[in-house]
Amino acid sequence: MSGTSSGVPVRLGVLHRRPSSGVRQDAAVPHAVSTAVEAPVPGALRTPVLAWFDEHARDLPWRAPDRTPWGVLVSEVMLQQTPVVRVEPAWRSWMRTWPTPADLAAASTADVLRAWDRLGYPRRALRLQECARAVVERHAGTVPRSTAELLALPGIGPYTAAAVQAFAFGVRSVVLDTNVRRVLARTVSGAALPAPAQTVAETVLADVYVPDDDATAARWAAASMELGALVCTARAPRCDACPVATLCRWRALGMPADEHAARRRTQAWTGTDRQVRGRIMALLRDAPGPVPAEEVDAVWPGTAQRERCLDSLVTDGLVARDDTDPPTYRLPR
Repeated sequence: MSGTSSGVPVRLGVLHRRPSSGVRQDAAVPHAVSTAVEAPVPGALRTPVLAWFDEHARDLPWRAPDRTPWGVLVSEVMLQQTPVVRVEPAWRSWMRTWPTPADLAAASTADVLRAWDRLGYPRRALRLQECARAVVERHAGTVPRSTAELLALPGIGPYTAAAVQAFAFGVRSVVLDTNVRRVLARTVSGAALPAPAQTVAETVLADVYVPDDDATAARWAAASMELGALVCTARAPRCDACPVATLCRWRALGMPADEHAARRRTQAWTGTDRQVRGRIMALLRDAPGPVPAEEVDAVWPGTAQRERCLDSLVTDGLVARDDTDPPTYRLPR
């Protein structure tokens, strides 16, 4: 059985890969639940999801017909661990200011960090600027499309490379973010949530469900991601609105609990180093010039934690310490 639109269910949790894939024909679906309920075949799962996406897809600027590969790449970096509602206005402002890699490459680091504002994980902003400079130096300012060239860019990992290929160039790739992993874990593997760390077996499974042709594969990547973001959510899945609820293996198995719950760690924001770093960065972003040490000291009462976080920001290249007496701090130039 291949990844076609056949309505025949996948037998006992076993998927048959395309002969041209170079992988043995019988690739086991990774799951730890009963195999008495069969997983939906690729075509049967894809068709309703694609139809749902055609009707319910959000109108996002990085999906617009006039999007550029650079705009897609910027959106993917911004969307890492940051919700769409916060990214969209920041993306629009960013693209107005730096519409090409060359524009960002020539910007000052301070301006880049100020524009990143409160998106979080500001090292992403530095890596994005490094990426822009690499695109200018290695590819004459044009975002490359090959996997090897994308992965060679600073800050670009397998997911981002695959997403740029699919969403910017319409090329078949295995786009496997948290949302897609969750959709496949539930509908195909019958698990409440995927394992905390992505596995090779998950990538193999996801590849089985990606259509063969480029255009449909790119739509499937966006559609399965959208389904996970809007309907098949982690905490409160809207099964009544799901186009594949009747095919979902997790529902058929009685919606078993998350078998990896004990391995998942959540860290509160209050009192963490991330909160302290964020306060220091906010102070420096809003300051018109270098900030005296006593003003930095005022953002957090715990001296040891504050100094540790300040030192880490300097090490990460996010803050510059001026060798004055007393010292002052600012964003890098």
